[in-house]
Amino acid sequence: MTMETFKVGVLASTNGTDLQAIIDEMKAGKMPGIELACVLSNKESAYALERAREQGYEAIFIDPDNKTREEFDTELADTLEEHKVDLVVLIGYMRILSEPFVKRFENRIINVHPALIPKFCGPSFFGASVHEEVLKAGETETGMTIHYVDEGCDTGGIILQKTCPVTPDDTTDTLKDKVQALEKKWYPEVIRQLAAKKDTQ
Repeated sequence: MTMETFKVGVLASTNGTDLQAIIDEMKAGKMPGIELACVLSNKESAYALERAREQGYEAIFIDPDNKTREEFDTELADTLEEHKVDLVVLIGYMRILSEPFVKRFENRIINVHPALIPKFCGPSFFGASVHEEVLKAGETETGMTIHYVDEGCDTGGIILQKTCPVTPDDTTDTLKDKVQALEKKWYPEVIRQLAAKKDTQ
């Protein structure tokens, strides 16, 4: 029996640094049976789209203008289903997904958050603001959380957390680098684990 290809669809609004880590592992043959089916963005200028196109992957801008949240999410979900996506991976995606979207892909959407949930999470914590707050709070460690996405913001079930130390000389930039190094290592690994899990079901 041949193993079915496990198809990943990425939603991105920014540079797609973690997307590059996933592509690199795919190109290196470290993600057998896993295919990047498409990269979708709500931002036409998102470098994640260019990054994907340059490396031979389908990259699609979906324009959110003059659409309700539900209309936009329906178009997004339809596009993912057309590509027969098994797993939706959020990489710097700057919109909160609507309930109908989450229901269509229940337990098949994952996100990475640059802090140790339940600390420093929720609607006001994204990008550099997360690392600023970690430093302000005098934390001695931080890290990243890979979690399932539900209708809330950073409230879905936790799949994996990895930590790194916060040292007295850290800045928002150095913390960002430390946390991104964890994301780049562990995001592809979680995708591999979920693909393997589906294959045994």
